[in-house]
Amino acid sequence: MAAATDTRGTELGRYLKARRAQVRPEDVGLPTGAGLRRTPGLRREELAALAGVSVDYYIRLERGREVNPSPAVVDALGRALRLRGDAYERLHELAELASGRPSELPACTDHTVRDSVLRMLESVRPLPAYVVSRYNRVLAANPPGRRLMPGLWDCPEHQRNITRYLFLHPVGRTLYEPREDTVARSVAHLRAVAGADPDDPELTALVGELVLKSPEFARLWERYDVCERGGGQKSFQHPKAGPMTLTYEVMQLARTGGQRMVVYQAAPGTPDEEAMLRLEAPHPPATRAEPTPSGHPDGAPELRPARSPSQAPAAAAAAAS
Repeated sequence: MAAATDTRGTELGRYLKARRAQVRPEDVGLPTGAGLRRTPGLRREELAALAGVSVDYYIRLERGREVNPSPAVVDALGRALRLRGDAYERLHELAELASGRPSELPACTDHTVRDSVLRMLESVRPLPAYVVSRYNRVLAANPPGRRLMPGLWDCPEHQRNITRYLFLHPVGRTLYEPREDTVARSVAHLRAVAGADPDDPELTALVGELVLKSPEFARLWERYDVCERGGGQKSFQHPKAGPMTLTYEVMQLARTGGQRMVVYQAAPGTPDEEAMLRLEAPHPPATRAEPTPSGHPDGAPELRPARSPSQAPAAAAAAAS
């Protein structure tokens, strides 16, 4: 039990240190002083003074030796660090974890997608849609959702992770524009969902691999930026559908331990919609991939809920793809 508490206290300390490094003295009305500062951002004693706590107490917090800060102290530190929104909430969440009072969060061990959710994926076609786990592993997708991320379904099942795809897959590294904004938001979101359980095996395996293989990810991960995902807009340079900008909505799926459904769309009658609809249309025969053992060229079984007669042409097109 003591080891778990120490780990959580260290996570709070790392967050405080990372956020302290991003606040300049002039941002909080402090003089920069003469000469070169050896410490990026605020010094410990400066932050302690701004928050109204002793330097010794703050140092214990940052080193993970103090694990029970009061809500008033956490509020004061958040204000001193100029935290807002998700970043402010994450500070409180990590303080709760350090004190052994974590917010209730369902365990994220089951990657099974309910049949009703699979039917929802099929019902939103031709909109691209997929389901991800709490840590961005793609668990299911409709055909346009699979084609939205070329090459992802060639990976082994346990490696079909969107964050991993962004940093390590050759297509994923060139698919989104501007790339810098996309990867920064992806890492910030991973930080946001990771805060409640930083020792989760799925998370530690993913982060460990990416830190070793991608200096870009390691740099962004150490910033401790946090951002919850609730929808937005992404621009693609898709190798088959062409350039397109799509909006997306993120829906939390109840009783799943953190699964989310992501659905993309474009304004009707726009070039973006035309490009998006190419993800639903079958590829020309000359460019079709050889069928995989599953029988689907994208390497994943086709979702086949019952269809009415009026939907038969769409079903035939999906089967041909």
